[in-house]
Amino acid sequence: MATSSMHGQRPLPVAMPFHQRLRHAGLPPMRRWSVGTLQVNLGKLCNMACLHCHVDAGPARTEIMTAGVRERVIELIAANPQVEVVDLTGGAPELNPGFRDLVLRVRALGRRVIDRCNLTVLLEPEQEGLAGFLAEQHAEIVASLPCYLAENVERQRGRQAFPRSIEALRRLNDLGYGRPGSALRLDLVYNPVGAVLPPAQGSLEERYKEELSRRFGIDFHHLLTLTNMPVKRFGQALHRSGQMAGYMSLLTDSFNPETTDALMCRSMLSVGWDGRIYDCDFNQMLQLPLAGGERDIWDIDSTDDLAGTTIATADHCYGCTAGAGSSCSGALG
Repeated sequence: MATSSMHGQRPLPVAMPFHQRLRHAGLPPMRRWSVGTLQVNLGKLCNMACLHCHVDAGPARTEIMTAGVRERVIELIAANPQVEVVDLTGGAPELNPGFRDLVLRVRALGRRVIDRCNLTVLLEPEQEGLAGFLAEQHAEIVASLPCYLAENVERQRGRQAFPRSIEALRRLNDLGYGRPGSALRLDLVYNPVGAVLPPAQGSLEERYKEELSRRFGIDFHHLLTLTNMPVKRFGQALHRSGQMAGYMSLLTDSFNPETTDALMCRSMLSVGWDGRIYDCDFNQMLQLPLAGGERDIWDIDSTDDLAGTTIATADHCYGCTAGAGSSCSGALG
């Protein structure tokens, strides 16, 4: 069952609700193919409070995944070999006290681990040795760097965010991350600074590589361009500046039906810090449950039970289907 309501946020200003737009384009309701990726939110605690954050994470947040929930996550991964990728996010997932244990145990099960890292967390005093640990475990790093220019990064992420990010990237490069031919994968993430769509991913990646190499001697593998979602902190900023209606018009006018088959919700399941499950991280932040009703990780034993089920959609889904599309793996086409 598709829905256009979003818990805890005023309705988005759209001319046609997303589920109706699918029908208008001759598309059926969204359904999940299978679950190959389990994205696990370890909590909303973060050492930063970025303007574009759809999680509304920050240093004062107390929501954190407990040991009991982490244990059930491990049980679920072990019982479902079809889940090949475990994608760890937050907040800053590394600030969860069980982060390293979780990485160790997931890697021991032979699954890929992705750490969605804000980079600056690697420089926190209590995180000494974290970068080396990630390298030892061959964890893949997806790191947020909104621009290769200090001014743009610090507009989104605060003072000193840029030099700290560059220092963290240098440390990762020294460990082999992102170097040509290295198996230690390092991808960067670009978010637009304002209420605009990201530029073409391929050409922007070339510019990032040229600028970061020339200015700082930094290497990385790929750039992922993400559209800013009009929810939580970024949504609040749009409302305060009077840009929400214009931004939603941009997203809806840019709706691309060819992106829908590749959306991340087709092959992913999102686990909240409290163990509740959602179709994607954005639905989690809006507390939009699965189409069949609220469920948690204790309600399922096999992720195959969710294959073929309808995905809950709402008007924020225009953010993932605008232009070249947007997902946790970057542009869709």
